[in-house]
Amino acid sequence: MSQLPFDPLLISIAIPLALALLIAFGLPKRWSIRLAYVAFAVPLLMALHTWWHFSAQPQTAGYAFLTNYTTGLQGIGISLKLGLNGISMPLFVLAGIVGFAAGLYAIRSQAERLKIYLMLLLIMQGGLMGVFASVDVFFLYFFHELALIPTFIMVGIWGGRDRSYAAMKLTIYLTAGAMISLVGLIALYVKSGANTFDLIALKAHLAANPLPVTLQENIFGLLVFGFGILVSLWPLHTWAPLGYGAAPSSNAMLHAGVLKKFGLYGLIQVGLPLLPAGLTHWAHPLAWLAVVGNVLIVGLITIAQRDLKQMLGYSSVMHMGYAFLGIAAGSTLGVGGVVLMMVAHGLSVALLFLLATSIYQRTQTFALDEMGGLASKTPVLAAFFVSGTFASIGLPGFANFWGELTIFIALWKFSPLITALAVAGVVISAVYGLRAAARVFFGPATERMADVATRNPPTDLAWSEKIPALILLFSLLFVGFWPKSMSEPINAALTPAAAAVVAK
Repeated sequence: MSQLPFDPLLISIAIPLALALLIAFGLPKRWSIRLAYVAFAVPLLMALHTWWHFSAQPQTAGYAFLTNYTTGLQGIGISLKLGLNGISMPLFVLAGIVGFAAGLYAIRSQAERLKIYLMLLLIMQGGLMGVFASVDVFFLYFFHELALIPTFIMVGIWGGRDRSYAAMKLTIYLTAGAMISLVGLIALYVKSGANTFDLIALKAHLAANPLPVTLQENIFGLLVFGFGILVSLWPLHTWAPLGYGAAPSSNAMLHAGVLKKFGLYGLIQVGLPLLPAGLTHWAHPLAWLAVVGNVLIVGLITIAQRDLKQMLGYSSVMHMGYAFLGIAAGSTLGVGGVVLMMVAHGLSVALLFLLATSIYQRTQTFALDEMGGLASKTPVLAAFFVSGTFASIGLPGFANFWGELTIFIALWKFSPLITALAVAGVVISAVYGLRAAARVFFGPATERMADVATRNPPTDLAWSEKIPALILLFSLLFVGFWPKSMSEPINAALTPAAAAVVAK
């Protein structure tokens, strides 16, 4: 059992936000950088602590580490209540791991105006830890918005090509998605009659007093539409490849790896248990949008990409299709597979975005047609990139394999035809992933690459790049070889409500 004399969830949120506040009030650059190591390390340590002690903790309604800090606001149904259940715990750990890797990479990035860069990244980190630690829906949404704001600023200031347009499009799409989902959450609060945003109280109230079927369908539709934009559900996905292509590396790692999972998390943690009839109504439209749009159409668009970072952005959109398919399947196996896949995808996409920037720093281009032969000069970088590609494809031994496998098994019971189409996406992933690895690292170097290598010979990964990459790769392999470390808490959280999720 945890013996910490303080709340690890509150500490994981407060430390990054406190340092961000100190930087904003003029903390010297030298101390800002030194303390940033601590501020990114503390959430990781707290996340690993809660993971290790989760099963031994006393639980209330399936939540461990449960603490309420704002009893005075309960009259209006809002409470800063922190806790972890089997669904939020894996994503809380994901936020700690990816945040630490992104923070290490940012500190050593030598970005212009590094203090402000770190301050915004710390706000993202604190917000992300708050999203998955919140039991109250209001604060879950509040922390998401807190973590989202730095993305717009960082893309606009430190972004690459087309950064102004990318920042504007991100702002429009993600603000629209957030507002639509907020309407759905407010409608749920008002129509439930429970007078609370507390998920535990809401579940208990709606279990005894379920909403009318038509109302469930309408509210769930709002949540699917709003959260779908945030997750890049086709055809409202075009912000993601553009945004990630322009975003600075650490921001792309945190947003694509963690923050993008908020919409899926909201559907699983709020929509499915509270609005089961809504999922029944929307399951097939959602599944067809995901398999035709995200998996097949976006998958083929990904194959056509000639820019490495754009390819990774489209790949991220494609893999979100699998997550929507698992939600549409509605079973414990399918939804549990989605949670596992969210963790795996977050780790692998963060690793690949980090490595893509490392490749750019050695080649001065993201154009796949202008690379080649880099493996002979940077074998460690090549090994990491090929490993990250294998993980993204879903090769056994990596965490991604278990997420995709369980989703496909659950999806077969839902629709064999949709399953067959979804499995075709694995082939598409292999085509674009392995082709990118071959073009960057193997085969003869292009004339441009030979010229770059002559003028400025590329060196292999430095330790400032190796350490965050090793953290992410080790995490992928750890969950890949010991999936029960996360699947058992997930199953425990989902099983009691599984029969009510979808009418089979």
